Amino acid sequence: MLRWILFSIFYILITLYGFQAIRTITKNLWIHYVFIAIAVIVAGNLIIQFGFGSAGRVLSPIKSYAFGFVLSFMLFNLVMIVFLFGEDVVRFFMGLHSKFFSTKETFHMPSRRKFVSGLAVGVAAIPFASMLYGMYKGKYNYKVIRHTLYFDDLPEAFDGYKMTHISDIHTGSFDNRQEVEHAVNMVKEQKSDIILFTGDLVNNRSLELLPWKDLFSELKARDGVFSVLGNHDYGDYIDWNSAAEKEQNLEELKTLQKDMGYDLLLNENRFIERNGQRIALLGVENWGIGGFKKAGDLKKAAEDVQPNDFKILMTHDPSHWDEVVINDDYHYHLTLSGHTHGMQFGIEIPGWVKWSPIKYKYKHWAGIYKEMGQYINVNRGFGYLGFPGRVGIWPEITVIELKKRSEKEMA
Repeated sequence: MLRWILFSIFYILITLYGFQAIRTITKNLWIHYVFIAIAVIVAGNLIIQFGFGSAGRVLSPIKSYAFGFVLSFMLFNLVMIVFLFGEDVVRFFMGLHSKFFSTKETFHMPSRRKFVSGLAVGVAAIPFASMLYGMYKGKYNYKVIRHTLYFDDLPEAFDGYKMTHISDIHTGSFDNRQEVEHAVNMVKEQKSDIILFTGDLVNNRSLELLPWKDLFSELKARDGVFSVLGNHDYGDYIDWNSAAEKEQNLEELKTLQKDMGYDLLLNENRFIERNGQRIALLGVENWGIGGFKKAGDLKKAAEDVQPNDFKILMTHDPSHWDEVVINDDYHYHLTLSGHTHGMQFGIEIPGWVKWSPIKYKYKHWAGIYKEMGQYINVNRGFGYLGFPGRVGIWPEITVIELKKRSEKEMA
């Protein structure tokens, strides 16, 4: 209850403050009424969906949209407040100057300037429109991102080996089958040697996968489709009637993946062989810093893997790479992760800018990184969660080609 009270107070304050810009720009009462009506409807829908809606804390598409519209409207007001507050500071000091250095005896702040309010609304409309676009189209604006990585010790039989990496499907959030079918076809069109999925197939419950099971079962590759679990796959974020029910949900999800033809690696490894040579593929359960589950066991996953084997590791959370993998006695040539979603919000211009607020929490949050001679690719995510959209950080299908560096190139 306390959080709802605090939210309501904050929401009302920023809405009233933002309303000042609307009232300064126009005296048309109908526009004033429309602004207030939108504020009430957006907040009311959020309270209804989360306070009285079904399914507890499960983020259904309806709840996600309620959250998305509130977030968008609040952002609109917050951007306006930046301008209005700046002007209010100027107006305040102008009032002080007038009181102490003019013949007026009373304190009087100058009126708001229509130009500043108009500028505030105009600038605020840009992120507001972007958020609405992100919910309408951005979340399905799939991009194929390609990387070619060179290794000195890659077995020759795997020179040119092509992998497709996807992550964070979150089937429980999808609301447009046609768009998702298009994305699955994009994955199939890559014709990679192997497909690797790094966790979060559902939001909370295994049944979220059922309407999409047939579609994602279509993903096939010469050397197979492999997967690991992400933090959301364990069902840790909702209330269960019993521990047994929660465990059953996880077992059902494991079975569904097996039925789909996915080889789920639970702190295990597999060897991919070609022409008498091999690479090791390892997959661990979720391991993340902070309050996230730490079920990943790298040592167990590496059983029977030799130090000189070429190793590819699948681990959902990139913080595992930072905290454990990169400092392990074994050299993990390439690690594949997801989890961050790139926060589904940011600015990316390849070769120029790559920014998202998530960078202040995760050192490695999107794309390829190299440290201590080891690579990690953090996939921006196939699906979405919470905010039902993406702005600037688009859903990703990663294609990685492994190349052996020749002695000439090494020189």
